[in-house]
Amino acid sequence: MNANSPEVFEKTLHTTQAWLDEIAAAIGPDRRVAWHALGAVLHALRDRLPLELAVYLGAQLPLLIRGAYYEQWRPADQPAASRHFEAFVAAVAEGLGRTRPVNPAEATAAVFRCLARHVDAGQITKTLGALPQPIREALADAAGL
Repeated sequence: MNANSPEVFEKTLHTTQAWLDEIAAAIGPDRRVAWHALGAVLHALRDRLPLELAVYLGAQLPLLIRGAYYEQWRPADQPAASRHFEAFVAAVAEGLGRTRPVNPAEATAAVFRCLARHVDAGQITKTLGALPQPIREALADAAGL
């Protein structure tokens, strides 16, 4: 399938909507809020990964979600210095600032469960392994790993 064919766009739109539905089922039935939660968690995760691993994770994402993942990325700032899950959740909360109130810890858990279901298990294991222990443990618990 050609990357510029209409089928690619239809498939990524369908996949993105399925991911948003999964996230919305956990945090509330609003795809717009689910989209913001997905972006906020992906940015918090991306910003805490070493550069190479952040790129590998991005390559695993559906095309539309990949665009959101890379939005406003500054690779020179990788990885963020924070080592605590509370700082991770605070970054997610900041990303959710323009939506209805959402518990950022619940949004983080919902998004990471979705990632764990749809991204290659080996990539999830590598991603978790690169994170500081408190963040790794909290995300693994959230995803049921």
